[in-house]
Amino acid sequence: MRSAGIPRWLAIALAPIVGLVGFPAVHAGIPWALSHLGSRYGWADGGPAGWNLLGYAPVAVGAVLLLWIVVFGFTQYRDLPERVPMDWSPAFLMTGGPYAINRHPMYVGELALWLGWAILYGSIPVLIGFAVLGALVARLAPREERALEAKFGDVYRRYKARVPRWLGVARRDRVPAEPGAAPDRRGM
Repeated sequence: MRSAGIPRWLAIALAPIVGLVGFPAVHAGIPWALSHLGSRYGWADGGPAGWNLLGYAPVAVGAVLLLWIVVFGFTQYRDLPERVPMDWSPAFLMTGGPYAINRHPMYVGELALWLGWAILYGSIPVLIGFAVLGALVARLAPREERALEAKFGDVYRRYKARVPRWLGVARRDRVPAEPGAAPDRRGM
């Protein structure tokens, strides 16, 4: 009897499709569509005003962070089980790369994108989308952390004590890195 999930090779093959098609469709396409539902504040003659261009900064930060997550994830392929679960539960705990900076880098990247689009488009509907996404991830993050703590126990509790949930300074001086955790490129 086969275990639940998809083969590792298929998960690795599908990851770039999700990263290169799925994420842009959701985190660029939806804000673009929403921006057409109302006025674009600061826009004139079909183009953004100077202050709207400040939106490119959080968009760039979010895009770079999400790309870093994808690249770092590919470096961890050896830690994937032969069959990857499809129930949204993690197959292993990532604590290096962007996960050494905050416990939810994907959420931070997604929120940065939506904030950037709201500024760039000068759009109230996109800003509302950003607020809804923020409220959603504020509810999801603690729930995910409880599930990770249940699955990984003390390893996750030490990670949680060392790395901030959102933004801040990692507390490496207080809690040593977990010996069995996947290291990042700097060996942390």
